[in-house]
Amino acid sequence: MNDLVVISQLVIALGIMNVWLVRAQKPTNYRGGTARSMEEEFHIYGLSTNCMKVVRAFKLFFAGLLLVGYWWPTLTVIGAMGMAFLMAAAVLLHVKVRDPFRKSLPAASLLILSLFVAMTTKP
Repeated sequence: MNDLVVISQLVIALGIMNVWLVRAQKPTNYRGGTARSMEEEFHIYGLSTNCMKVVRAFKLFFAGLLLVGYWWPTLTVIGAMGMAFLMAAAVLLHVKVRDPFRKSLPAASLLILSLFVAMTTKP
């Protein structure tokens, strides 16, 4: 089970880093509404650019906790719970703008993985 938790931590952390550091300005099939960038997506959700910056900081912070949590499991739980909260919000925002279910799949998948990591990690 421990290997599955570690793999999940890596998938979550590296996935978030990829989205926010590499692909934030690129269009994907999973952006909310008709957005072609992260900033456009937040505007479609009715959120400001400043809100996007705060969310980016928290997501990258929690992703970092998931990475260093390999050595300090308490940080894993904090990172996973924080990420779960943000992923639940992301799913709800997709619902708010009436996106097709497939657009919320990445957020829903990371929500499930985050809950799995949080519930199976022993600090």
